[in-house]
Amino acid sequence: MSLQSRLVVRRQDFTLDISLSADPGEVVALLGPNGAGKTTALRALAGLIGLDDGHITLDGVDLGRLPTEKRRIGVVFQDYLLFPHLSALDNVAFGPRCRRVPRRLAREQASELLTRVGLADHVRKKPRQLSGGQAQRVALARALAAEPRLLLLDEPLAALDARTRLETRAQLRGHLASFPGATILVTHDPLDALMLADRLVVVEDGRVVQTGDAATITAQPRTDYVARLVGLNLYRGRADGTAVVVADDFTLVTATPQQGDVFVAFRPAAVALFPTRPSGSPRNTWPATVSTVSRHGDALRIELSGPIQVAADVTPAAAVQLDLAPGREIWAALKATEATAYPA
Repeated sequence: MSLQSRLVVRRQDFTLDISLSADPGEVVALLGPNGAGKTTALRALAGLIGLDDGHITLDGVDLGRLPTEKRRIGVVFQDYLLFPHLSALDNVAFGPRCRRVPRRLAREQASELLTRVGLADHVRKKPRQLSGGQAQRVALARALAAEPRLLLLDEPLAALDARTRLETRAQLRGHLASFPGATILVTHDPLDALMLADRLVVVEDGRVVQTGDAATITAQPRTDYVARLVGLNLYRGRADGTAVVVADDFTLVTATPQQGDVFVAFRPAAVALFPTRPSGSPRNTWPATVSTVSRHGDALRIELSGPIQVAADVTPAAAVQLDLAPGREIWAALKATEATAYPA
């Protein structure tokens, strides 16, 4: 039940061209900003839109030769798209009935699936009588009832409030762990991707820009989008040992010697701010001007302009003491040990 594909879809002002694979039991998250091509890729895999080039092979079978209804693919849409006139039980039984499973057996299978997702007491309810989390689980059960070889999830938690999302994410993780086929999850939420997926594929402007497990991607982002996603400052430059020229001859000193084209990344919390030029151990110091101040969790996120654009996180008390406000001129410092360089 492995998936191998190259998806090429051309539109007037946009082209999706990505290769995507998934092994049996593996959850692969397609992650990227709005308009990156994630949902287009999912719809192409589902057979809802045609390919202009490429192929989709599932367990050795070329899906391009099969009509959509025979591809044995389960889809959970962002808005779930449950049939409003059917009960939860009949929504889930719909797939088996389409495969000509006798009505009684289809309903037995549906009841078993609803029990598995914790909805044994809600089988008679219509979609309007269900909470968002319950509707999501009915949609998942309906997709699984078709006995798919490939499961496609399009922003499955996006319609939920924060509290329900947390609980449903944990439940969904358990259900996906028991699914024997390949799963493709489309999301723009990094937490959904990190919690649910075995491997991340980051898509921007219709192209794959980075792929790997969560640890690799969060440690070594390769685009500004990924860096913002994982909360790092990121620069591209040219290294000669521990010195990296990143912008207009501005040099950052790192703790990891490299040669040639590299990325340099560091945490906003690693940037220290001072009213005057600091003395002592920091290898990197530069003058900066406060552009914006915003709340970021328990800290304040300070966006700085200067020789490089940089984000710094400080405590509210430090912000008051330094009188940080837009237009304030200060000094920034970064220890070399806090900056990581890796090949571009």
